[in-house]
Formats: sequence, structure tokens, C-alpha cells
Amino acid sequence: MAAKRIHNFAAEDDDDAMMMPNTNQQPNPKRIRPSFASVIKEVVTMKYLDNFCSALEPMFKKVVQEEVENAVRRLYSPSPAMISSSSSLLKTHNSFHGRLPALSLIFRQKMAAQIFTGTRILSEDGATPLEIMLVDTSGGSGLIPAALPFPIKLEVVVLDGDFPREGDVAAGPWTIHDFNKNVVKERTGKRPLLAGDAFVSMTNGLAHLSNNIEFTDNSSWIRCRRFRLGARVVHVGNGAGESVDIREAITNSFMVKDHRGELYKKHYPPALDDDVWRLKNIGKDGKFHKKLASNGVNTVQDFLKLSEVDRNKLRTILGGGMSEKMWDVTYKHASTCEIGNKLYISQGDNYTLFLNPICQLVRAIVDGQIYASGYNHLTIFPKGCMANLVKNAYQNWSSLQVCDLVHEPALLTQGREEGFLETVFSKQLPS
Repeated sequence: MAAKRIHNFAAEDDDDAMMMPNTNQQPNPKRIRPSFASVIKEVVTMKYLDNFCSALEPMFKKVVQEEVENAVRRLYSPSPAMISSSSSLLKTHNSFHGRLPALSLIFRQKMAAQIFTGTRILSEDGATPLEIMLVDTSGGSGLIPAALPFPIKLEVVVLDGDFPREGDVAAGPWTIHDFNKNVVKERTGKRPLLAGDAFVSMTNGLAHLSNNIEFTDNSSWIRCRRFRLGARVVHVGNGAGESVDIREAITNSFMVKDHRGELYKKHYPPALDDDVWRLKNIGKDGKFHKKLASNGVNTVQDFLKLSEVDRNKLRTILGGGMSEKMWDVTYKHASTCEIGNKLYISQGDNYTLFLNPICQLVRAIVDGQIYASGYNHLTIFPKGCMANLVKNAYQNWSSLQVCDLVHEPALLTQGREEGFLETVFSKQLPS
């Protein structure tokens, strides 16, 4: 029994020995655990640093803001009101978290519904350069022109015509990510969509598109077949490293057609000697064009002359296919042309009529009596008789004498009849 007990003690000693660590082996670093005290110390240290940083943050912001304002004063010396405006803008940037910026870029004019490749990009009237303006939208009562005391560099880009979705309130305001995602690049193997200088500088809250910027490709290859122009800020030159949030500008959508289509383009405004199909609603070689041409109405001048002398006849020529609404649009377009200062003289046995290029009566001499249209003298003469004289002049238009009256407005005032007649007859030109 004693032997067995000794054997058991030995076995137990062996088990204990197996559980004891071997002091001759190197300790395993993976099994070293940090002490509870070290953990507590690290937590306290991190919390102290967080509190310290939080306490310093307002002070840093104040110091940065003051340094920015001092730099602006030294470099640009703006008015106190401008300094205050600059300070508020920087605060706006610091507090911006997903809300719309208070400042926004806008295009002052609309784009024409269609433009052509290789031609200068202009506004809807076809003559005015596009302008980009900086506005403040924070007032809630409309757009207020704004300005910064330092220049802003803008980039003009091409956008998909479907962005943003017009009339869709649910679409909401776009983000810079949405804007950049809808920038349209050129087709593979093509030139950049915009040729010329697409970067412009804004000073005093206003920038003008470059005179040489133009489209190099049409818009027929994208799904909506329309483009927009956009303008975004690429650099703010305040010299302080602080940025200002400014929302991008976007034009209305428009089509870009190949320049060969410009041969059929309407003119704004039309010229008197333009073909009549240059007017709105009258297509080249279309039914209205053919009807007018068959009745001797070939130019815008012919159209306006007949509309003055016998508008009912002109409406009959065009027929029922041209509605009243279409007629108003076409006539208003024709009426925008510059008629110049030439006068056409029709003479009979006892009268002389002076007509402008669209057959409107300017002045008449009947039986030695002068009648001027400017101050109701023509009402003295029977209107039916005068209308017949004008219609006769229209029917013999090619045989009328032509003169070039240089200072017509001054000479058409009351009491200047003799000077008017002397000027007219001294400047007669061959018909």
C-alpha cells in the first residue's frame, strides 16, 4: 500500500511539473497582457487629449479667422463692410454641413433654344455675350448681387441637358458630386466639346464668357439630344488657404446643331433683304414659303410692305394653315428688323408721297398742302384717298425715286417742312 501511495505522489508531482512554466524557455510575447493600471492610464490620457483639443478648437478658429481678415486688409484694403462680408462668408464655410451655400453663381441671360457648332456662344438674343453673376441667396427674398474682395476663377463646362430635372421638385438641389457626374466629355476620337478659353475670372461679382468659346460637336449623340452650360469655381484667390462655398451655375437646355444647319437659321433681327423664310414659322421651301414666293413676296421687306398695304391679302396668301398665334409670332419677328433711313418718293399730278422702306407714309404734299404723320396732320386729308395713293405707290414700287435722309427724326418735327423738302430733294438717288 505504501508503495502505491509513493507512486501516486510521484504521478501528482509529474502533473504539477507539467503545469509549471519552464524557466529555461523564452516568454511568448503574444501571451503578455497589459496590466489594469496601464489601461486606466491610457484611457485617462486619451480623454485628456480629446478635451484639450476640443478646448483649443475655438481658439484656433478665431486665430485663423483673424489672420485671414488681416491678410485681406493688407492685400486688398476693402471697405469695412466688405471685411465683414468676407468674415461672414468664411463662417458660412466652416458651418456648412450639407446645406445649400449662401452664395451661388447664375447665368444672367438665357441661351438660345438652338445654336450651331463653330459659332460664338451668345445669349438668347444672338448678340449679347453670356455673363455669370455671383448672388447671395440667404435673404430668402430673391437673388441679391454679391461680390468678394478677391478674384474667383471659374470653369465653364458642358452638362447633360437632362440635369437637373426641370419641374421635378423631388429632384431637389444638386450637390457638387451630382454636378460633376453630369459633365459631358467629348466623344472618343473627337476634339474637346468646347473650343477656346473655358476658364474665366470673376471680379466684383461678374464674369463674361470668352469671345472665342464655341462648340465643336453637336448634341444629337446623347440621349436627350440637348446640352446645358455650367460654371463652377476652381480657385478662390484670397491667398489665405480658406475656401468659400459657392454653388454652381447652370443654363437652360439647348440643342447644338452642325454648322451646316446654319444655312437655314432664322435671323435675329432679320434684315430687310433677308429671304422671307428667315422669319419664324416660315420654313425654307415649305408651304408658306412657296405660297409667298408665288405671289411675289420674296424678302422680309416684301412681307412687311404687303402687311402695311393689305394685311388681309397677306393672311389670305398664307391660308388657314397659319393660325392667329403663328401669325403674331411671325409678324413680331419681322417687325424687329431695322428699316434704315431711306425714303421712297411717289409723285402724281397734284401730290408727292414720302414712304419709308416698308411702305409706311412719312409725309405727303397734296395740292401744295403738307401733311405730316407725326402729329396727326394726315387726319385732315380723307384717309380713304390717302390709302389709295399709298396702294398705288406700292404697286409701282420699282419705279419710285429713292433718297437717303440722314437726319430724318430732327427734320420730321413740326415747323421744319421746308428744311425737310430741301434735304430730301438734295439727296435723291437713282432708283
